[in-house]
Amino acid sequence: MTAPTSQKVYFVSLGCPKNQVDTEVMLGQVRGAGHVLVDDPEGADVIVVNTCAFIDQAKEESVDTILEMAELKKGACKSLVVTGCLAQRHAAELSAEIPEIDHILGSADFQGIAQALEATPAKGRGKGKGKRALPVVKVSETPSYIYDHDAPRLRVGHRHSAYVKIAEGCDRPCSFCIIPKLRGPQRSRTIDDIVAEARALVADGARELNLIAQDLTRYGWDLGDAPETRPTLAQLLRALGQVDGADWIRLHYTFPSAFTDELIDAIAEEPRVVKYVDVPLQHIDDGMLKTMRRGHSAKVTYDLIERLRSRIDGVVIRTTFIAGHPGETEDAFKALCDFVGEARLDHVGVFPYSIESGTVSALLPHRVPPEVAQARAAHVMELQRAISRARNEARVGQVVDVLIDGLSDETDLLLQGRWWGQAPGIDGVTYVADGTAQPGDLVKARVTQAADYDLATSLELEP
Repeated sequence: MTAPTSQKVYFVSLGCPKNQVDTEVMLGQVRGAGHVLVDDPEGADVIVVNTCAFIDQAKEESVDTILEMAELKKGACKSLVVTGCLAQRHAAELSAEIPEIDHILGSADFQGIAQALEATPAKGRGKGKGKRALPVVKVSETPSYIYDHDAPRLRVGHRHSAYVKIAEGCDRPCSFCIIPKLRGPQRSRTIDDIVAEARALVADGARELNLIAQDLTRYGWDLGDAPETRPTLAQLLRALGQVDGADWIRLHYTFPSAFTDELIDAIAEEPRVVKYVDVPLQHIDDGMLKTMRRGHSAKVTYDLIERLRSRIDGVVIRTTFIAGHPGETEDAFKALCDFVGEARLDHVGVFPYSIESGTVSALLPHRVPPEVAQARAAHVMELQRAISRARNEARVGQVVDVLIDGLSDETDLLLQGRWWGQAPGIDGVTYVADGTAQPGDLVKARVTQAADYDLATSLELEP
């Protein structure tokens, strides 16, 4: 049997950190199969685009990227592979409208990437000659795969910061969300498996572990028949807290109604778990929460914020909202604005609602015009901008722990990193002056200035 020919492969990864982890697993599989990873698409034999389809803007970016990469089939590129959420949702449309695509893999079918590279591209596909060939499509109707600690993984970006996907899929019925259809039902990894990956990531240089899933707080609900036998997120945090070298353990995508006292205690008590909670609230008006099928009330949200702040010293809270969802009245929007002013959360993101076919919200009446949704989102962000600046200014004079990412994007005269209240890629950054440090160093720095989202600090020299 002839061994497969080594090919030069270029990857494009779009979308969220969960997609990034999938790309890193594919990179590991491709390299393990003997192929060569390249940084320039111009010289690649194969181009792989891992797509996102969460909102309209993400879908447009994915399609534009596929079309851009398809142009390279006029040159050296022999095969174009499309995977991820857009492939899962719109495989038929992609196949019909972009003839340059040779392989389509669904959101849970990317583990077949090495086999796709070994397949010979169909003759004439995308070349405009002869009978048009169809792409090879592998899209599971119900996604079921989730990687484990044995899966080959080649990380990209900073060595000192890593994402750990502890579960995949979602069982919640939120009316605006397509994720359950794109990613399938929830499936959690075991605590032992996650801890094994955490140890491997630390051995590979990681100091910060960012735990991700579609719904972190429901971790373990699908494991075991009886509630008392299922692992919990709190138990996972306790286990990860024993991993030497995992200095910062961070939680992303926690659901407001599933915060148990056990979980809050674990966050508060485990030294390696940073006191940072990412809890997407989406809205505060009871009518909107019901329309969105969030399964909780405004009271649950207010109670949760009070519990977090009273029991976790110095907790930093991040959230996201949707503005302009069908049925959002002026009064409902005012309630959201009032809440933002009252709650004074540390980090807030706002998405203007966009219609997603296949969701309940797409069928609802009382649509908010897109331009109104955009204006409402901008207004909330302007309210939050002043709050974020005030909270940053309150930190001037404090000494904070900063994880150094490298030289500043603005100037080589400054270092750039993040204090533990800033998550990678979504919050602001911390600039560090008056000292030297290497990427991955954890240093103490005194806050000297504050901006809307960023901090300026001066390195505190050890006595």
